[in-house]
Amino acid sequence: MTRITERFNKLKAEGRKAFIPYITAGDPDLATTERLILALAEAGADVIELGVPFSDPLADGPVIQRAVERALAAGGSMRATLDMIASIRSEVTAPIVLFTYANPIVRMGLDAFATRAAEAGVDGVLALDLPVEEADEFREALTRHGLDTIFLLSPTTIASRIKRAGELGSGFLYGISRLGVTGARETVATGAEDMVRRIRAVTNLPLALGFGISTPAHVAEVGAYADAAVVGSALVALIAQTTGAADQIARVEDYVRSLRAACVASKAS
Repeated sequence: MTRITERFNKLKAEGRKAFIPYITAGDPDLATTERLILALAEAGADVIELGVPFSDPLADGPVIQRAVERALAAGGSMRATLDMIASIRSEVTAPIVLFTYANPIVRMGLDAFATRAAEAGVDGVLALDLPVEEADEFREALTRHGLDTIFLLSPTTIASRIKRAGELGSGFLYGISRLGVTGARETVATGAEDMVRRIRAVTNLPLALGFGISTPAHVAEVGAYADAAVVGSALVALIAQTTGAADQIARVEDYVRSLRAACVASKAS
């Protein structure tokens, strides 16, 4: 059983939902990312998502695109991200998921990537632009090294593809609450609950919901029907706003604690 599965099982037994923060590895630099990961863990993150900087982040909106540009300028890469995870893994008990695109994995080599990711302490991988129909080899390589394969589902994903993602996937599935790119919104998408219902009709894997979630109220709303809430762009924006400030880590911790507290209060499913 992987750390991700253990974590979701524990949360289910406790009757609460998971909170998953996302940050971009290397933004504004790798040393700060290390401190931020430790802060996320200290603030109670149940799973931590790390975005691997990539030059063509098609699924991401302007906030994360700018974060990726800063990370790349600071020397961020797949190898640098894995080395950084390895350096702090012993200090973090929360599972760590890589949020990446297929290109950096292919450039590194699938087997080499899976080997190094497992050695570094990565728990799961989500390759955003990898179609489930082409994911068998990818999933087999990750499974050999004890890594979970996480698939992305959208409001337009048809039932047969949801079923296939549930069969090939492990750890959890990541549902995007709305079409388009990442970015904070004022409200959770109106069709999010219906999408969760459709996914749960064909798979029992835990479901995390992201894209557009940014406030404790959003987290509590999502927790009423999904297994986890993911907050990315709003957190990345806060990191950008506080870069260079002496209280950056404290402000990030406070924000994450407020979101995590809302998740604890969301016990209905």
